[in-house]
Amino acid sequence: MLNIIKPNKIVKTRYPIVLVHGIFGFDRIMGYPYFFKIADSLRKLGCEVYTPAVSATNTTEERGKQLLAEVRKILRKSGAEKVNLIGHSQGSPTCRYVAALHPELVGSVTSVNGVNFGSEIADLMLDILSGKLVGNSANLIVESFMKLISLLSTKPLLPQDFKGSLKSLSTEGTNEFNKQYPQGLPETWGGQGKELETNGVYYYSWSGIIKLNAVNEGLNILDPTHAILVALSAFFKKERKQNDGLVGRYATHLGKVIGSDYQMDHLDAINQVAGAHPTKLDPVKLYLDHAARLHFKGL
Repeated sequence: MLNIIKPNKIVKTRYPIVLVHGIFGFDRIMGYPYFFKIADSLRKLGCEVYTPAVSATNTTEERGKQLLAEVRKILRKSGAEKVNLIGHSQGSPTCRYVAALHPELVGSVTSVNGVNFGSEIADLMLDILSGKLVGNSANLIVESFMKLISLLSTKPLLPQDFKGSLKSLSTEGTNEFNKQYPQGLPETWGGQGKELETNGVYYYSWSGIIKLNAVNEGLNILDPTHAILVALSAFFKKERKQNDGLVGRYATHLGKVIGSDYQMDHLDAINQVAGAHPTKLDPVKLYLDHAARLHFKGL
């Protein structure tokens, strides 16, 4: 982290910041934001921030088309030349889709706990739905996953495709997506990609893992979603003990990796639920420091 943000310091990015939600996400529900206290904190810093809604469940390509339309609206409204896209979870490949097709509209893409190389949980859910995986383990995975969904919400007026989203987030689906849109991806597993790609777009990422250190978990101990994510984390094989409950650590890498082992689960990354997170990490500050990073890059 840059650790340069001081009280009352104004750090305005050149281009508006667009926060893009992940699967089962939303912009606001009755005033309650998906990116809890993050957009408001960035605005207080001096940044212009937008939080558009795309389909809560759908293919990455469909979500990308929706985001592209929102980006064009934002550019018309703001008068800016480009935007800085920051995507959480499926929001990352959604942002990557827009940047790959229209790099002239995008200054940077930042992945936050992004599904850039697939999710082992999505793989398991598809196996369960197809009947390949049955038994107690399958029941526990489905029960935990559905409990997590029940604590989130969707955008009812947009088209939804639950199985389509799972296919997009699976290892196989992501591999196919990456063949078409490889910008920012590391060439080796666990490595880093290019910070500045040939398309003129800057790429960054950060993410976290569940460390099961109760001493530092803080309010996470009282967060029902954290308990669910801890349960789901036990089903990982490739990145066992190196995941956030939904995505493996190295599966999140994109562009310049700011950090991928912060102590935070998949929802801590967006300061949920209601700001409950480990004591040794303030997720909001990651966004504020990144705004400073973009500012100094002229973005």
